[in-house]
Amino acid sequence: MPSVKRAGVLALFFFLSIPGVRAGAQKPKLEAAATPAAPVTLEERRKALDAVFKDYWYQYLRYNPEFASSIGDMRFNDQLHDYSVKAFNEWQAREEDYLLQLGAIDPAGLGDQEQLSREMLIRELADDLEGSRFKEWEMPITQMGGIYSDMPQLVAELSFKTEKDYEDWIARLRAMPDAFNQVMTNMEIGVEDGRVPPKYLLAKALENIKMLAGQKAEDSPLALPLKNFPASMDAPTRERLKAEMLGVITRKDLPAYQQLVNYMERSYVPAGRAEPGISALPDGKEYYAFLLRRTTTTDLSAEKIHQIGLDEVKRDEAEMLAIAVKLGYKDMASFRAAVKADPKLKASSREALLEAYRKALAPMQARLPELFGHLPKEAFEVVAVPDYLEKTSAMAYYQPGTLDGSRPGRLFIDTYNATDRNLYSVEDIAYHEGLPGHHLQISIAQELVGVPAFRRYGNYTAYAEGWGLYSERLGKDIGLYTDPYSDYGRLEGDIWRSIRLVVDTGVHSEHWTREQMVDFFHEHSTIDETSIQAEVDRYVAWPSQACAYKIGQLKILELRDKAKKELGGKFDIRAFHDEVLDSGAMPLDLLEQRVDAWIAAVKGK
Repeated sequence: MPSVKRAGVLALFFFLSIPGVRAGAQKPKLEAAATPAAPVTLEERRKALDAVFKDYWYQYLRYNPEFASSIGDMRFNDQLHDYSVKAFNEWQAREEDYLLQLGAIDPAGLGDQEQLSREMLIRELADDLEGSRFKEWEMPITQMGGIYSDMPQLVAELSFKTEKDYEDWIARLRAMPDAFNQVMTNMEIGVEDGRVPPKYLLAKALENIKMLAGQKAEDSPLALPLKNFPASMDAPTRERLKAEMLGVITRKDLPAYQQLVNYMERSYVPAGRAEPGISALPDGKEYYAFLLRRTTTTDLSAEKIHQIGLDEVKRDEAEMLAIAVKLGYKDMASFRAAVKADPKLKASSREALLEAYRKALAPMQARLPELFGHLPKEAFEVVAVPDYLEKTSAMAYYQPGTLDGSRPGRLFIDTYNATDRNLYSVEDIAYHEGLPGHHLQISIAQELVGVPAFRRYGNYTAYAEGWGLYSERLGKDIGLYTDPYSDYGRLEGDIWRSIRLVVDTGVHSEHWTREQMVDFFHEHSTIDETSIQAEVDRYVAWPSQACAYKIGQLKILELRDKAKKELGGKFDIRAFHDEVLDSGAMPLDLLEQRVDAWIAAVKGK
């Protein structure tokens, strides 16, 4: 079996000596490498930097053609990602070369945005290479997704307007079996290395894969383009494309899904690990520490994050108790019992749940000009999670639209078991995933001008999810959540993210069982059972990701409080929000530097 390069390869780019690279990264053993000739004049350095940015983005899209298509770049529209170890090694080598080129460009005299772009790309590349030693490619499938769901999800993101769009999709369908084989090879290497997800999660993933494998070709989400041919396409062309697409799905793709089912049943699920926490892996403790650094963009330890979570749970519970008392309940236990039993606080149907989200967004949308000087142009809609993902999906998530307007930003709502879903959480989630949360933040980033493309589509989880959680709180700040149950829902949303800090670090750092995770939720929230069960499995599948929300929110609130205190009457909430959003996603320490610089500039006026 091939093997991926070990961590020692990180040495050739000397990233610790490059200005701007985060302190605390592991020092590699240096190896000889040819250093590129350094550009000298400011103009030469600017041109060299711009050339690196452009080439990096081109090569990134070439390496990730599905992502390229999803953002409306059709240059690689008939291709699939190469999952082979060879391709992974080649991409690593390219990243190392970019770091060498960036390190040779002296940042002195460069503009503010140029320096920020250089530093952010250096960090991104260094993180990728530092993380390569944990071989994440060896665990490519969980119940949250993988290659089996990537293609069905991709088809819903694409535009099918021309005959070539359909032919490109058919070419991708033809390539799917080889991609499946590459992924299964990687999974087998993972089994040999002892790097496998928990067995119980793999069993849940297997259920999703079986559903997709068992569908008729015409019912498969892979055949979705056949549902809406463009009106301009003639009947013979439609029939040809339909026959060709269904033929490929029948002869190639459904058998590939069944092959994956067979491998999962025969080999992979039985090899799944028993302990849910990532610490069960051979280097699990180090891996989790790395994931926390990458996800939160801080140096906070698992122990510190766990304690922050406990403290925030306590604070949220005090505010929740105040609402319960105001509503006539003597304690949280009696209030939670009443909330769980009240049918008026549950959705009556799938469509009623979707409509509740649409209705909740209207008042916030009307207030946006009071909070932001810069608003995006991109359209927005609320839709249901696809049926093949709904049993294991998060309760809601956002999918960005395209800059050309061909696809709006979408708030996906999981309508599975809709009558068990809490309506009092709708307002809170709508602000987080929709407005002014992810839709506003991501759309503004995509519309940025004068910055490299990689920054328009960049994602730092603590920044993005921190903004989402901050947006929930922002609704309270401007007088929304007028229904006390919705205000309770806001606090439920906040304590939910506080609980995440506790249970994520609990399972991955302190060897908690799944039962302990569920019990902690029950003890400190009234989140519906369907969501609790899906949530704890999500944290097991995505170590550290859930910690980003609260850590990011606390930092943005800290920066806002600092700005209010130092600026006094000069503080403008619209200007503060524009400063936070108008350079796109970034690590939290860089965000703090930018806000500090903005405060100093406003003071000097």
